[in-house]
Amino acid sequence: MAARAPKVMGVVLAGGEGKRLHPLTRDRAKPAVPFGGNYRLVDFALSNLVNSGYRRIVVLTQYKSHSLDTHLAKTWRMSPLLGNYVTPVPAQMRTGKSWFSGSADAVFQNLNIIRDERPDYICVFGADNLYRMDAAQMVQAHIDSGAGATVAALRVPVEQAFAFGVIEPGEGGRIRAFHEKPAHAAGLPDDPHSVYASMGNYVFTTEALIDALRLDAADEASTHDMGGDIITMMVERGEAAVHDFVNDNDVPGSTDRDRGYWRDVGTIDAYHSAHMDLISVHPIFNLYNLDWPVYTWHDPLPPAKFVFDTEDRRGTATDSMVCSGVVVSGGTVRASVLSPGVHVHTGALVERSVLLHGVDVGRGAVVRNAIIDKNVVIPPGTRIGVDPAQDRARFDVSEGGIVVIGKEDRIEPPDPDTAATGGAE
Repeated sequence: MAARAPKVMGVVLAGGEGKRLHPLTRDRAKPAVPFGGNYRLVDFALSNLVNSGYRRIVVLTQYKSHSLDTHLAKTWRMSPLLGNYVTPVPAQMRTGKSWFSGSADAVFQNLNIIRDERPDYICVFGADNLYRMDAAQMVQAHIDSGAGATVAALRVPVEQAFAFGVIEPGEGGRIRAFHEKPAHAAGLPDDPHSVYASMGNYVFTTEALIDALRLDAADEASTHDMGGDIITMMVERGEAAVHDFVNDNDVPGSTDRDRGYWRDVGTIDAYHSAHMDLISVHPIFNLYNLDWPVYTWHDPLPPAKFVFDTEDRRGTATDSMVCSGVVVSGGTVRASVLSPGVHVHTGALVERSVLLHGVDVGRGAVVRNAIIDKNVVIPPGTRIGVDPAQDRARFDVSEGGIVVIGKEDRIEPPDPDTAATGGAE
C-alpha cells in the first residue's frame, strides 16, 4: 500500500498596511495592489501554492481588506468536492480585544483553524512578493531535513542585508543563526559579498509551529514576528533549516533568465522597476510561462484596440503590455503597462509608466516615469514626469523620481498657455 501523502495547509499573511507604497495603499491592503495589468499581488503567492498542489488555503487579512476580500471571493473559488478552498480570514479578536500585533500573532489568533484542519505541515507565505516557487519541493526538503521549520532563502548583496532577515547557514542545511535586518552582516563562507536573505516563506511541522507560537504569545517582550521571533526561537533550538530557492527549487517552464526571480515590491521605486522587468524582449520575470500560470480574475472586456494611422495621428504601443479593453486612439505608448480599460487619446505620449484600470490620458498629454492609479482622468495637455519641480509641487514623487497619482485623484487642467506647448514630443 502506498504511503499517505502528507497533509499540507497554506496560510497566506495578507494583513500588510504597505505604508511605503502610499498612495497605492491609501484605499487597499498591500496584497490587493494591482500588478502587471491583470493581477493583484496576492495572486502570485496563491498561484504558487495552487500550482504546487496545495489547495486548502486561508488568507489572513486585517488592514483595509474590502477590495482584497472581494477579489478573493470573486477569483479564488474552488470546488469544495475534494475539500479545496481559499478563504479570507479577518482579524476576529479570538484571544482578546486586540487586532493582530504581528505576523506570528496573526497565526496564533487563528490556531483554531489549524486545529480544525489538522495538517501535518503548514506553509506560511507572505502575500506581496513576486516570484514563482514550487512549494511542494520545499515541503519535501523540509520533511527530509527533519527540521521543525524551513526558511526559503536566496542570495543578495551583503550591502542589502539591512532590509532582510539574514541567515547564517550551518552544517547539513541547518541554520546556525538568524539576524532580523542587521545593520552589519558577514558574507557567506563561499561568497563574502553575499548573504542568505529570508524570502518570508516558511514551512513548519505543525506541532513545532503550535509550540513556538504558544511560547511566543506568552513572551511580553516579543514583537510577535514570524521571522524575528518564531524563526529566531527555532534556530536557537537547532530546529530550523534553510531551502535554497535559486539552486534547489526548479519550477516547470522557467528559463535561465527568470529562474530564481524574487522581488519585494514594498516601495514605489521597486514596484515600478518590477513592472519594467516585465516588458523587456526576454522578460526577467516571465508572465508567459504557461507551465506555471498566474491565476486571476479577468473582467469581461473586449480586446485592446489601436486606431488611426496617418502621419500626424497614429495609435501605437511598443515594448509594452496592453490589457483587454484598452484603446490607444492616435496616441503613443512606449515601455509601459496599460491595465484594463485604459484610454490614450490623440497626441498623448505615455513612456515608462504603469497605468491602472480605467485611466484616461487626454489629448496631447505627456506621462513619463509615472504610476497612475485607477480611474484617474489626465486632462488634455497635462505634463507628468517632464518637470520635476512641477511634479513635486502637485503629486507624490518617489526617491527615484517616479510620479504617483492616487486612485480617482483629480488633476487640475494645465494653464492654456502651457498646454499649448505640450503633446507627444
